Formats: sequence, C-alpha cells, structure tokens
Amino acid sequence: MRERLLAGTYQPQTVRRVSIPKPQGGERLLGIPTVQDRLIQQALHQVLSPVFEPTFSDSSYGFRPGRSAHQAVLAMQAHVNEGHRFCRYADDCNIYVASEQAGHRVMNSVTRFLERRLKLTVNLEKSAVDRPWKRSFLGYSLTWHKQARLRIAQKSQQRLQDKLRQLLRKSRGRALWRTIAQLAPVLRGWAAYYKLSQGRRPLETLDGWVRRKLRLVLWRQWKRVVTRARNLMRLGLAEVRAWTSATNGRGPWWNSGASHMNAALPKRVFNGWGLISLLDTALRLQSRP
Repeated sequence: MRERLLAGTYQPQTVRRVSIPKPQGGERLLGIPTVQDRLIQQALHQVLSPVFEPTFSDSSYGFRPGRSAHQAVLAMQAHVNEGHRFCRYADDCNIYVASEQAGHRVMNSVTRFLERRLKLTVNLEKSAVDRPWKRSFLGYSLTWHKQARLRIAQKSQQRLQDKLRQLLRKSRGRALWRTIAQLAPVLRGWAAYYKLSQGRRPLETLDGWVRRKLRLVLWRQWKRVVTRARNLMRLGLAEVRAWTSATNGRGPWWNSGASHMNAALPKRVFNGWGLISLLDTALRLQSRP
C-alpha cells in the first residue's frame, strides 16, 4: 500500500452510500470509506493539520483538535451581545450584528463572497436574518433576555420525541424492562449533549412525556379489566380505586395521563426500573467540574 501511494497508483476503494433523514425533510447522502482508506486519510490528516490549523479562524469549531460543538454553543451565547461576531461549526454559521439593517447588509455581502469567490451555494431556505432566539445553532437556541441563556431548540425536542415514538412502537408485547434498556443510550446521550441548557422546564416536560408513553405501553399490555385492576392494586392503589380506574371506559392515552396511573407509577418507580431522567442526568453533568 505504501509503495502504491508513493508511486501515485493507489486508487481509493468504493465508498458505502448511506442515507440519513434530514430534520427539515428529505435525506442526506453520506459516503463511508473503507477502513484502509480511513487509515490513509488519518495519516494525511496528521501531516496536513499542523500546516493548516494555525490559519483557521478562532471562531471555527468544527472537527478541529481540542474543539467541540459545546464550545461553539457557548461562543454563540457569548457573542450574541457583541457589535459584529460570528461562530461557525463546519457549514453551520451564525453571524451576530447590532440591528436588522446590519443583518441584511452582512447577509448580502457574505452570500456574495461565498458564491462568487468560493463558488459555494448558500442554502436560502435555511439562511435568514432574524432574532437570535428565533434561530437555532447545533440544536441549541437562546432566550430573549438581555443576558441570553441557552435553551434547547424546539426542533431538537421534536426530533427526540419522533425517535422515541419509533422505538416505543416496537415495544408492544415486549417486557417493559427491555424497552427501558433500549431507551437508555438515547436518553443518556441526548441529556449529555444538552447539558448546557439553562432551563429546567423542557427537560422536565420531556421526562414526563416519556413516563406517560411508558404508562401507555403498560396499560395496553394489561388489556383486560381484571388484569388492569390487579396490577393497579399490586402497585399500591386501593381496591375500590383500582376497579373504578380499570372500568372507566376511557382510551389508553387518557388513562396513561390519569391520576390513577400517575399514583401507581410515579417517577420513583421508573427510577427504580432504570429509566434515565433527562433532567437528573443533565443536572448531574452540569455539577461536574
């Protein structure tokens, strides 16, 4: 392989094409190189990185040594109150200016530079001049306060719920502990990424939504009135309340959020079953130095 590289006769192997869904709809095509080609790419990177790294802007964070998405998000928060600053992660860039008029002027000049000088195409559907709290960057957004606080972008919350719905659809007929185990890496990873969020309510809301979806799974699995009444009593409800709840004639989703299911299956029960709490995990990660 080394001889072919030095002779200039080496030919990269065919990449594996994989499509992943885009948040705004449609699919993004990815090319995954073979292990051998990735080894060669890494060798080239180790030589080229020291040459080009010193020339990169301090405001560029994507795929650089010692830099991360979290650093880019924190820079976004710091820059939002500054006259003219920008923060970039790969092809995602936010530019902060003092007024809407300045925003349009900068948008036009940057678009002109990218398209004429760099021969790149600006995605006009994703690009806009807007208030910082109405936009998102790497899954985060900002509050409207004078001293902006980081919050989870609404689209990020929606994507998590969509992903969890897909996982929970496959849980019918499966033991609940298996479902909780399957949710664990998704919830743990999501909480770790959004640990910079400075608002508790979105995480509390998502935690409550996950627990309600799991109560829905159980209610459907119990099926028969007798089974539902017995399980509610086993979980601590009085006999009269258990039978009244089991025979209420309401639908599964209503029952999953009703007081009898919340009383029988509170947060502490799910904690004991190993369910990851987004809020608790994020707070624990925030407390670490």
